[in-house]
Amino acid sequence: MRSDSIPTTICQERKKDPVEMFHSGQLVKVCAPMVRYSNLLKLLLSCSFIREKIYVRPFSSSFTADSRLAFRTLVRKYSCDLCYTPMIVAADFVRSVKARDSEFTTNQGDCPLIVQFAANDARLLSDAALIVCPYANGIDINCGCPQRWAMADGYGACLINKPELVLDMVRQVRNRVENPRFSVSIKIRIHDDLARTIDLCRKVEATGVSWITVHGRTVEERHQPVHYDAIKMIKENVSIPIVANGDIRSLKEAENVWQMTGTDGVMVARGLLANPAMFAGYEETPLKCVWDWVDIALELGTPFMCFHQHLMYMMEKITSRQEKRVFNALSSTSAVLDYLTDHYGDDSTF
Repeated sequence: MRSDSIPTTICQERKKDPVEMFHSGQLVKVCAPMVRYSNLLKLLLSCSFIREKIYVRPFSSSFTADSRLAFRTLVRKYSCDLCYTPMIVAADFVRSVKARDSEFTTNQGDCPLIVQFAANDARLLSDAALIVCPYANGIDINCGCPQRWAMADGYGACLINKPELVLDMVRQVRNRVENPRFSVSIKIRIHDDLARTIDLCRKVEATGVSWITVHGRTVEERHQPVHYDAIKMIKENVSIPIVANGDIRSLKEAENVWQMTGTDGVMVARGLLANPAMFAGYEETPLKCVWDWVDIALELGTPFMCFHQHLMYMMEKITSRQEKRVFNALSSTSAVLDYLTDHYGDDSTF
């Protein structure tokens, strides 16, 4: 775990209470726990230009926490109010210095920040919370990840069927972290029987959870329409802030979902990967955002594979098929920089 300047200089934004942000009456725009590198590659493989078997290099395991910090830094430049880290397994984080160094990097400007943990043990989760509490505004318990490996290990979406464990985890973090402004939130999916989800939300509210992010699909659903009506009903049955999540691809859609559900904020993942400037109102990634990514990624030492793959994802909808064929085959940072300079120079648009 590394923190540039954090031990001696606390970011002024860190002093903000995210709960107060949610009570402001304004739309709070949240960057979701971003996918790990291998999952980013899967997302890229789902894009039309890659389905056509256009060349993509095999990935390595060199994706570091710096690349996640770089992306959070980018979206903060474009009106994102609150960022989450990718999901970190609490047990590994507590037991291994190597895991802490590879999973969590922050700096003075990386705030407000929520660290999301996968956990199935209240003591280990609270241990992890104690480690990160000087460097973050709060922690989030992932109760929504539907991936098989996570659920097989007792993490993620299986926790919505283990309310007592969730309550114990919230309670122990609350009891052990002395800072009363340190938030404890959860991210969930919904049950087939929505009454069970509402019951869970009421219970965690009573235990002291700060807010709940609701992905409006069941564990089994992947690409089906999001049940925004279910999110609305959950919001109507609790008093704490609710954040809506699922299939939001533009600022207009974010505002529509916010108004439709009556929630306090919206969380976006894929929409921001495709267009990190989305929350600033851009319908497509502006070239300035691309160059901002280049500057930030190079400054923070982002590994080439992640640097390149993020650019591929950002540029997928705004470049021609022929441009994609050439750009995706580039194999070095200098080649990418030369390509961008030769094709786009300092222009503000594609």
